[in-house]
Amino acid sequence: MGRGVLRPDLAATHFRLARHSPSDALAPFVDYYWIPRWDLRGQPPYQQTILPHPNVNLVFEAGGAGIFGVDRRLFTRTLSGLGLAFGVRFTAGGFRPFWQAPISQLTDRVAPAARLFGPRAEKARQAIIDRGAGDYAAGDCGAGDCGAGDCSADDARMIGHAEALLGSVLPERDPLAEQVAALVSGITDDPGLRRVDQLSATSGLTARTLQRLFADYVGVSPKWVMRRARLHEAAERADSGEAVDWAGLASDLCYADQAHLTRDFTVTIGVPPSRYAAAP
Repeated sequence: MGRGVLRPDLAATHFRLARHSPSDALAPFVDYYWIPRWDLRGQPPYQQTILPHPNVNLVFEAGGAGIFGVDRRLFTRTLSGLGLAFGVRFTAGGFRPFWQAPISQLTDRVAPAARLFGPRAEKARQAIIDRGAGDYAAGDCGAGDCGAGDCSADDARMIGHAEALLGSVLPERDPLAEQVAALVSGITDDPGLRRVDQLSATSGLTARTLQRLFADYVGVSPKWVMRRARLHEAAERADSGEAVDWAGLASDLCYADQAHLTRDFTVTIGVPPSRYAAAP
């Protein structure tokens, strides 16, 4: 399912998620495309919770198309009946060249896609949802087969519609956006990089410059990105089904002690990590 999807084993019994890479032209801006499909006809609605990443997403759904800024809280979506969605996850900082304004404007907010793309957004949404839903509703692309081959042709057509929309406003490459993406990747990949002064030392940028750069391009502070990366790791460990040494994990993630990890996890996810891990 990917890091950030809470209770991934349970999620996999309710929907299927496919991911696809962007074309070379959009690779400097787009991380990947994600397509969830579900068939819950005759079943109760299912509520999926996400621990969001520091990325802007453009999402096409049956009810509309929206630009989702970085959500600093948990994100929850209820799935019911038969359906799908199509998402464009931008690299951290990668939406800034399209938006042409500080990404902090979008933090904890959803903006209509038409605000950037005009009426083309709705045309693209209709084409994407109609293309994806057609064979799926007819039973030619079952939920259990998504990402395994039967959905590949429809996925490619949906991606084509999305890339045509993005291409209609494709900006010039922005070296700062790519620098920010590399900084965020460094935070995510290096468990030891957990303080802004460390990031300042490795990047050669002052702490104040980093703060401004992240607010402008990511929408959240570098400290928030570091904290979220630690919580992603902690949640993934808790969801692994294996016994977790919480004191040892707190040390690995550079928390002062286990109490700090427990407080951080509880404030964000709503329950202490030990209780989260013990839940069926």
